[in-house]
Amino acid sequence: MIKVIVSGAAGRMGRRIVGAVRDTHGVELGGAIEAAGHPDVGKDAGLLAGVGQLGIKIDSNLDALIASGDVIIEFTNPQVSITHLEKAAAAGKAMVIGTTGFTDEQIERINESARKIPVVFSPNMSVGVNLTFKVLEIIAKTLGDDYDVELIEAHHHFKQDAPSGTALKMAQVVAKALGRDLDKVGVYGRHGIIGKRKPDEIGIHTVRGGDIVGTHTVLFAGTGESIELTHRAQSRDTFAKGAVRAAEFVVAAKAGLYDMCDVLGL
Repeated sequence: MIKVIVSGAAGRMGRRIVGAVRDTHGVELGGAIEAAGHPDVGKDAGLLAGVGQLGIKIDSNLDALIASGDVIIEFTNPQVSITHLEKAAAAGKAMVIGTTGFTDEQIERINESARKIPVVFSPNMSVGVNLTFKVLEIIAKTLGDDYDVELIEAHHHFKQDAPSGTALKMAQVVAKALGRDLDKVGVYGRHGIIGKRKPDEIGIHTVRGGDIVGTHTVLFAGTGESIELTHRAQSRDTFAKGAVRAAEFVVAAKAGLYDMCDVLGL
């Protein structure tokens, strides 16, 4: 039986992950973490997630729980994720990270920890999104430089980072397939008199509003035709199920850095 510790267990994603853990054969909840002072600390994680009492109360101290889990699933914020990752590395526990918005320095710290423990690090745990990454690579390589590329992402108004980690990953996949450096050709929104669009630009545009779970569209615009590839998440359950699938994968993996394509065999 794989025991999972869910970090951010009282949040929108955390509750879904608790539910997905409860519904997955061979996996059980070993612990649940929230920030110190959070009003849900001390409550039963299952009741809070709406899946019935699980006998696991939400704690605010990972150190007190880390021995009771085989893997930690992390959907919080970058600084908390790094702190928990380094504790996991010290304890020899596997890690699944779905948090986005990391700095380059924080990503290097993830790489360092992954030399000690197995880590799945992905901006999006959805099976469909990770399949989309592969399809985008094929489309970009096939169309080449004859098509302009624009990406539009939309999320709920609570999301704090922009563009989304998924949008950035999509842009990176396309840029690599086209032999471009995203740091040089990425254009993040446009305003005013901007002049003619450069042929190698990759436009990335952000929308925030309501309770949109997540929508990503990549537009390949050519002369006489255009292609749009859209992934639309209608529920956070797809991310939660993917995260649990990643947890099952990572506990059996050797130390190293993995993504969802590794988990899915893509």
